[in-house]
Formats: sequence, structure tokens, C-alpha cells
Amino acid sequence: MKTVLITGASSGIGYELAKIYAENGYNLVVVARNGDKLEILKKEIFEEISKNIEVIVIENDLSQENAAERLYNQIKSSNLKINTLVNNAGVGIYGKFSEFDEETMKRNDAMINLNIKAVVELTRLFLADMIKNENGEILNVSSVAAFMPGPLMSTYYASKAFVQSFTEAVREEMRNDIHAKNIKISVLCPGPTATGFEKSSNLEESSLFERMKVMTAKKVAEIGYKEFQKGKATIIPGIFNRIAVFGTRFFSRKLIVRTAGKIQEKKKGS
Repeated sequence: MKTVLITGASSGIGYELAKIYAENGYNLVVVARNGDKLEILKKEIFEEISKNIEVIVIENDLSQENAAERLYNQIKSSNLKINTLVNNAGVGIYGKFSEFDEETMKRNDAMINLNIKAVVELTRLFLADMIKNENGEILNVSSVAAFMPGPLMSTYYASKAFVQSFTEAVREEMRNDIHAKNIKISVLCPGPTATGFEKSSNLEESSLFERMKVMTAKKVAEIGYKEFQKGKATIIPGIFNRIAVFGTRFFSRKLIVRTAGKIQEKKKGS
């Protein structure tokens, strides 16, 4: 039986992906900083899907320094073989960068650790194992934010652009590697999604979720899983999101960045 490792599995897209992988007969290693929520997920899988699936809960805050390496070492010491890695954990920060105080910058540094460094480190470590085994899968979760600058969420949008570029580049490197012909690497780029992200990123003040079509986490996960199995390089759930990304090819960067800023401006009265 294959095993999937999913970060950020305590809620949202990661939570739904965990259930989908369980339905498809995978053992699970689920990771998040909230262990209690992961235990709820484990209980739900046992009660609603199958008791024959192994679900290993690991409480780990990947925004902390060296957390990714500690997670990898923990898994290796348990003699677990990871067939599929889903780098889903991520967070954002809403507000003008020029107004970030010292405390906000600490949160910003933690966000960079989570959104970028953890993705890079876990990809590097587990990809090395997959190349040795000449088999494996990696799905990195980015966002439609990867395709444009994002005023009022400048560092978050930039972090997702990094994940997008990084994943595409590693995928291309693997394309002509004889030991990687059975390794699949893709990136999932959802638009606004009904998860805990809005609250954790202080987006309640933003107009983003009012002005953009919001998909459910379950729907995003279903599309993501289906297209990943097909080996699609970049997965963008939702026709509106695909049109928005396609449109960035034809408009000036000046117009794109101003439009993004307008969409994310504070709600009236906030």
C-alpha cells in the first residue's frame, strides 16, 4: 500500500486531499501544527472511509527553523517510505508592506519559512529518495497569486510565484533524467478557496473574497487530485481562475498589479 505525506492537513485543501487519498487506498502521514485537528481528521477517516488505512499524525510547525529537516528525519527513523509528497501548508499576511512593524515582520519571516523554505527542503529531501527508488510523486500547492504581483499581500504573492517557478524548473530538470522517468511533479494553483486561510491571513478586511468566485476546499482537492493523477504540470481549478491567469499574458504588468490591488483593497468601513 502506498503512503502519502500531506502538510497543512488540519484544514482546508490539505484536509480534503487527505480524505481523497484515503478513499483511494493510501496510508497517510498528516502534518500540521495543530495536532488536535489532525486527530479529528484521523477519527473521521476511520469512521467514514476505512479502518484498514494507517494514519500517522505528526504535529510540526513547519514555519520554524529546521522544521522540515526534523520532519524528514522523524519519518526516516520510523522506516516510512513516502510515495507521494503534498506540500500544502501555507499562510499569508494582509496589509501594506511599508507598515509592517517588528512583530509583523516576525510573522512574515515565519511565512517565508513555511511557504518557501519548507517546500524547498521537503522537495529536496524526498525527491532524492524518489530518484533512488526511481518512482514517486510531488504536488506543490501554489496559487493563482503566483501569476501576478499582489499589493496588500506582497510577500505572500511573491512566495507563491517562487513555488510556481521552482516546481516548473524541477519538473523540467527531471524530464530527461533516466532515473526520474517515473517521478511526477506538479503544482496546484487554486484561486480564493473557502478554508481557514482567510482568517489566519487577516483577510477579513479585504474585499478579495467578496469580489472573486470562491470555490470549496473539497472541489479544489477533487480537481487537484484528478489532474495530478493525469500528470498535468500546472493545475488551475475553476474556469474563472483559468481565464484570469490566461488574461495575464495579454495585459500590461502595470494594469495587472493595479487590478490586483483594487480587488484586495480594504472593505468599506474596515
